[in-house]
Amino acid sequence: MENKLFIYNTLTRSKELFKPIDPPHVGMYVCGPTVYGDPHLGHARPAITFDVLFRYLKYLGYKVRYVRNITDVGHLEHDADEGDDKIEKKARLEQLEPMEIAQYYTNRYHAAMQALNVLPPSIEPHATGHIIEQEQLVKEIMHNGYAYESNGSVYFDIEKYNHDHHYGVLSHRNLDNVINESRQLDGVGEKHNQADFALWKKASPEHIMRWPSPWSDGFPGWHCECTAMGRKYLGNHFDIHGGGMDLVFPHHECEIAQAVASQGDQMVHYWMHNNMITINGQKMGKSLGNFITLEQFFTGKHESLDQAYSPMTIRFFILQAHYRGTVDFSNEALKAAQKAYERIIDGWHRLCELKPASKTTVRLDNYRQRCAEAMNDDLQTQNVIATLFDACKAINQVNDGLATIDQADLDELKSVFNDYLFTVLGVRDDAAGAGGVDLEPYKKAVDLLLEVRKQAKAAKDWATSDLIRNKMNEAGFDVKDTKDGFEWKVKQ
Repeated sequence: MENKLFIYNTLTRSKELFKPIDPPHVGMYVCGPTVYGDPHLGHARPAITFDVLFRYLKYLGYKVRYVRNITDVGHLEHDADEGDDKIEKKARLEQLEPMEIAQYYTNRYHAAMQALNVLPPSIEPHATGHIIEQEQLVKEIMHNGYAYESNGSVYFDIEKYNHDHHYGVLSHRNLDNVINESRQLDGVGEKHNQADFALWKKASPEHIMRWPSPWSDGFPGWHCECTAMGRKYLGNHFDIHGGGMDLVFPHHECEIAQAVASQGDQMVHYWMHNNMITINGQKMGKSLGNFITLEQFFTGKHESLDQAYSPMTIRFFILQAHYRGTVDFSNEALKAAQKAYERIIDGWHRLCELKPASKTTVRLDNYRQRCAEAMNDDLQTQNVIATLFDACKAINQVNDGLATIDQADLDELKSVFNDYLFTVLGVRDDAAGAGGVDLEPYKKAVDLLLEVRKQAKAAKDWATSDLIRNKMNEAGFDVKDTKDGFEWKVKQ
């Protein structure tokens, strides 16, 4: 297949033509959630970003193996080697087993992803299910001389690695200064160097989650899981590794170091990172306490929210910006996204109702090519949406009797919407708004009621006509009179 897809590679800081290692197969690994709390808007962005990439690669004809992990052990509070394991700390607070916490919030994450129309990955491995693979990774790194044991824990030797390779290729950091500065702390604690990171941690007596290893009863460091599981399911070399920009350092930098230290070279060809969701310019996250959960968005139950926002409003809000640009939360921005989503779905409904003519007089501006060019330019989803809005203008012209469209162009326009709005962008037609109710069983009844109103208007029975319209408005329906009769939709 001819491929014109360019993606931005964080490793090289440039857009590159996507060339899979083993076409038509594509291996893609994306860092999933640490399951110790409800998913929030910050979790939605990487999920939707890489869902769109997954969808588009499949649309282009690739056979994609998409691996997205669940972190259920080893992620300490400070994203390094300090503090409690996030899941174990939550388990102690709730007086539950750690796996109860992990299972509960994994289920919550899956429910939120389904609401957002995020496709499930091909494989969803759990860190706790791959302790053996992580121990093997640590053994390989130690065998090659890039790790050492200290009091039952194992640490990655940053200075040794940095001498032979380069720790910082992804984040473009020069860690020589960090290493030199940390020398004054040598001998403090278990590490040879304060820049070293844990590959295996010895469990303290009160630590619940622990596994036997050659070094101690303990648990793997956070960074090990993705290197070990990526290699297990995608091989020593695979195409794409994705995640949020906040993972570039230290998590993904450590992943690269682990891969090179264990097998001699990089595992990943293209590193992709989405930018952050911010509130008043500050990253949204659990650690900062400024997050709003997805359930709170869907229900409107948060002091910062003016109203409830449907899952498709949230998805559209995220897709209206390029994945590498920042998105700042505000009620105004979400309300604008809601209106935009409603307009484009209204356009689709009108398109489905259009009647073909013998010839096309409306201007159709090569929408398919424009959508393809936008997606091939590093997933410019906002430009795909802009193109589809241009198509809505043409649809409205035909709907209002100002132009005509023939059958072939009508079919092509429907195909473009199906391909790019629904298949690639993953937008769902939620005619019922936030409630997600299937309206199909009620459609005939609503149409019949509006037919009665139409006949009342024709008979100049304005009282009956107005009564039906007003009662429908009170019941949550928007009714619009058109040249051919009427249109209706459920209010968001």
